[in-house]
Amino acid sequence: MNRHILSILVENQAGVLSRITGLFSRRGYNIDSLSVGVTEKVNLSRITAVVNCDDMAIEQIIKQVQKLVDVIRVVELDSNRAVFRELALIKVECNNTTRSDIVSITDIFRANIIDVATESLTIEITGDQEKIRAFTDLMAPFGVKEIVRTGLTALCRGNNTMKKNIKKIEFNESCI
Repeated sequence: MNRHILSILVENQAGVLSRITGLFSRRGYNIDSLSVGVTEKVNLSRITAVVNCDDMAIEQIIKQVQKLVDVIRVVELDSNRAVFRELALIKVECNNTTRSDIVSITDIFRANIIDVATESLTIEITGDQEKIRAFTDLMAPFGVKEIVRTGLTALCRGNNTMKKNIKKIEFNESCI
């Protein structure tokens, strides 16, 4: 099984997300990560979905998603031709002796401390999944109290946009 990242441009209508996620679940595919938000045009939303499946299955999934009424375009993002980011908020236990070590590690990772309490720090970190995993591994010895992650979000590199010549795509078209 391979990891596939789909960027789906849709009409910003009630029920669209439910229909798309339902399509995945009816076919027995779990969505590993899901990120959804309004685009620069309030009538359009972009869904970034990460799914693990074989190449033949992703071809079928793309074809079926394209057939949904409110779907404008589907693109499978190539890791070499797109920018991927995720946001995580991590609450870490701390005291007077560990606080400076946590702050130092946070600075190295270019993360931000967004809340300070007497026995914890809440840290915001943005990056790829490996960066977030490395940071959480370093925070583990201090005691991670909570983690919440946004899910992967992505854009094509360079000047290409999904809305360029808006049309439904064929499977072999990708983020170039």
